[in-house]
Amino acid sequence: MSKLTIKTLAKELGLSIATVSKALKDSHEISTETKKKVLAMAEQLNYVPNPYASSLRKQKSKTIAVILPEVADNFFSLAINGIQAVAVQKNYHVLIYLSHESFEIEKAVVNHCYSGRVDGVLISISSETTDAEHIQKLQNENIPVVFFDREFESLEAPKVITNDYESGYLSAKLLLEKGCKHPVFLSTSLSLSICSKRAAGFAAALAEAGLQTDDFQYVIDCTGTQEMIFDQVKELLQKHKEIDGIVASVERLAMQIYMVSLSGHINIPKDLKVVAFSTLETAPILNPSLTTITQPAFEIGKSAAEVLFTLIEKKKHTITADTTLMLSSKLIERDSTMI
Repeated sequence: MSKLTIKTLAKELGLSIATVSKALKDSHEISTETKKKVLAMAEQLNYVPNPYASSLRKQKSKTIAVILPEVADNFFSLAINGIQAVAVQKNYHVLIYLSHESFEIEKAVVNHCYSGRVDGVLISISSETTDAEHIQKLQNENIPVVFFDREFESLEAPKVITNDYESGYLSAKLLLEKGCKHPVFLSTSLSLSICSKRAAGFAAALAEAGLQTDDFQYVIDCTGTQEMIFDQVKELLQKHKEIDGIVASVERLAMQIYMVSLSGHINIPKDLKVVAFSTLETAPILNPSLTTITQPAFEIGKSAAEVLFTLIEKKKHTITADTTLMLSSKLIERDSTMI
C-alpha cells in the first residue's frame, strides 16, 4: 500500500494541491468551509502530513524508532545498548519512545512514526496492548517492524524472543527440588504472551509433580505502582502463609517481594524461596543474593536491530513475516533458593 500524499488528497477533494496545502496549514487565504472539508477528508483517509517530505524525497530518514514499555527494568537498558551498537555501525539515529505500559501512548507513538519519520520500528509492546491494528498500519505503509522480548503473537512480523515457556518450567522445577510445596507465579499481565508463556511453563512443572494447577491459586496477577504491588504481595503472603516459593515474572516484582519479606520478618530462603526473571546487576549482592532467570538482553537488542536493518536495506535475505529468533535465558542459582 503506497503512502497517501497531498496530491492524492487533492484529487479526492477536486481541489488544487496548493489549496489543500494551505487549508492544512490553516491559511487565512482559505475559507472556513473549505478547511473543514479538507480536514474531514484527511481524517477519513488517515492522511498524516509529512514535514520532512522535501528533504526525504530522495533519501531515507536514517532513523529508527525503538518503542519500550519502560526503562526502569535493567533488561531494556541493556537491550538499548545492543540496538545502539548496530545503529552506530549503520550510521543511523535511534529515537527512544516510552509507552509507560499504556496502550493509548503506544498508539500515539506509533502514529508519530508514519510518513517517512523513521525507516523502521523495533517494539516491545505494553502490558495493555491487546490489539495490533496500529502496528499493522505501519506495515501497510511499508515500514518494517520487528518485535523484541514482548511480541504480539497474532501479528505476522519478525520476532526476537527468549525461551519463556522453558524458563518458567525450570524455575518451578527448581523450587520443587528445593522442597517447596506451594509455590506461586507472580505475573504483571496475563494478556502478555511473555508472561502467559512463563506462567504456562510454571504450571506444567507443577502438574507434572502432581500438584493442583488452578490458575487462581498458583498464577497471580500483580499490577500498578510499586506501592500497589507491595500491598498486593503483602496481602498475598499474609492471607496464604502456606506459600513457600515465588517466581517473579519481572525484576520489579522481586524487589517488592524482598521489601515485604523484610517488613514482615519473613526469612528468605528459609520461609520463602524466590526466583526472578531479571538482568539486575546487583542480584549477586542482595541479601540474600537473588536466584535469577537472566535473559541475554544485549544480544536480544542487537539481534532485533540486525533483523530490522536487513529489512530496511532490502538486500537479498531469508527473513519472512513468521521469522522468529529464540535466544536462551540462563538460570543462575543463588542464596534466595538455597536450602
